[in-house]
Amino acid sequence: MKLRVTDKRLYMNRREFIATATAALGLAAPSRVVAQPAVHGRRFENVKKSQLSTDERPNPWEHITSYNNYYEFGIDKELPAMLSKPFKTSPWTVAVSGECNKPAAYHLEDILAGESLEDRIYRHRCVEGWSMVIPWVGFPLSAFIKRCDPTSRAKYVEFTTIYDPKQMPGMRSHVLHWPYVEGLRMDEAMHPLTILAVGLYGEVLPNQNGAPLRLVVPWKYGFKSIKAIVKIRFTEKEPLNSWQEAAPSVYGFYSNVNPSVGDQAYERRLGEFLKRKTLMFNGYGDQVASMYAGMNLRKFF
Repeated sequence: MKLRVTDKRLYMNRREFIATATAALGLAAPSRVVAQPAVHGRRFENVKKSQLSTDERPNPWEHITSYNNYYEFGIDKELPAMLSKPFKTSPWTVAVSGECNKPAAYHLEDILAGESLEDRIYRHRCVEGWSMVIPWVGFPLSAFIKRCDPTSRAKYVEFTTIYDPKQMPGMRSHVLHWPYVEGLRMDEAMHPLTILAVGLYGEVLPNQNGAPLRLVVPWKYGFKSIKAIVKIRFTEKEPLNSWQEAAPSVYGFYSNVNPSVGDQAYERRLGEFLKRKTLMFNGYGDQVASMYAGMNLRKFF
């Protein structure tokens, strides 16, 4: 499939870019969900229920696996489900480097070895004004970080996705500077809500949802939850994230859900008609607000 490239000036505002591309190409509007045939994979065994899950009803499998922001496979939310099918996720290696005592190339099997997988039902909020509730399968990122033994100089964690334009046709466009990079402050990375996800609805993570290993940070906007991770680096300095590099006036490093920044006061849950008010920290304020005490969350957005 040949992708069209929109004029570069539109990349400086992602919402404007998406709206323009949608109108130009006749793509689905954000409120429209086109369900693809449900393709289920291998189920995990002995997954524990997490006490940190929301009691809200999850979106159905068809919503979660057919409506995706995954620009490596195209800007249209229906493209990842179609174009990611041949994507190879095995074997998979994550290179750990930087300010840690145990840098290494960890195979996915080694990362999962000894980890107790949990069922985490989390709310998710996208900057375009839509949201979902997703039942992830994963484990605390903090557990893996402890295995890497970061030094006292490690203040941040940087994540990088795979760079493979042959398998990821969206990378042939210039929407972003590839590969995709994201980052967290160390206390954010160590927070119990932050997980590395390997599945959803009890099954192995589909390619369009970030297989085989992705980050999930539920109190931040969805673009912070980087997919298909191949590098983790511990740094002393704040890493430059992909959307922050592309549009620094719109996408800050923290990207905490803050309804007072931009046009974010309301959201629409996929499958619902009416909008609802956007909650500060996506409703996880009781758990995470203390990490940002004293910070100007309009300046450090």
